[in-house]
Amino acid sequence: MPELPEVETVRRGLVPVMEGARIARVEVNRPDLRWPFPPRMADRLNGQTVLALRRRSKYILADLGSGETLLIHLGMSGRILVSGDPLGHFVHDHPAPEKHDHVVFHLENGARITFNDPRRFGAMDLFATRDADRHPLLQKLGPEPLGNAFHEAHLVAAFRGRKTPVKSALLDQRIVAGLGNIYVCEALFRARISPKRRAGAISPERVGALVVAIRAVLTDAIAAGGSSLRDYRQADGELGYFQHSFDVYGREGDSCRTPGCARPVRRIVQSGRSTFYCARCQR
Repeated sequence: MPELPEVETVRRGLVPVMEGARIARVEVNRPDLRWPFPPRMADRLNGQTVLALRRRSKYILADLGSGETLLIHLGMSGRILVSGDPLGHFVHDHPAPEKHDHVVFHLENGARITFNDPRRFGAMDLFATRDADRHPLLQKLGPEPLGNAFHEAHLVAAFRGRKTPVKSALLDQRIVAGLGNIYVCEALFRARISPKRRAGAISPERVGALVVAIRAVLTDAIAAGGSSLRDYRQADGELGYFQHSFDVYGREGDSCRTPGCARPVRRIVQSGRSTFYCARCQR
């Protein structure tokens, strides 16, 4: 599933062509994805101007001139692709429609935004912009890891008394929004913290180092266009490249990249998810 860097990369790719543009027409080619589409979704989107494109956790939020916000979740295999952009940011002509093109936005500037999702685990919703903080998918989210509300004091307080492994704690979206399996593994490696260590047993100093590592990993991943492991593409159709920089994720049995270590990267299963780490470097 795309994590924060992939969603942020897609959002940034959409901004030049979609933000400030008017939606001429929307095609909705099926009644649902993971959940049913909101009532009259196409009618409510037709003719609306996209005032701003935001991201909250792993969701893209498009604020509309109607006072509503369109929420987009990519799910496991969702892709958003741009074609026919007259501003020159995207060079692709409009491709022939594909089987899994479930929602297509035709913009008045000539661009086309296509949501393609073979596995249909993605989602869309429409709600009053003023009610965004009360939306069921958004209301319990923790702070953004690249925002000012995410800092050492917050994470120390969130970890206090927790006996759950730190890897599991960081995947809890109520503690910090947008982190997923890949970037938690990578951040824990950079911070030299074992994924098996109890969250409440980590000293404030090491929690501070973990905050720095989380921010750095996410920043590096966004700069690389995210990680393409299966279906993920940027908005212009290009692959992300951060997977070539993984220190531990997906590298089971390969040598640790820490100079002088060379221990094999291990894989364990925590809460049903694969965790990759170096048992020597991460304590």
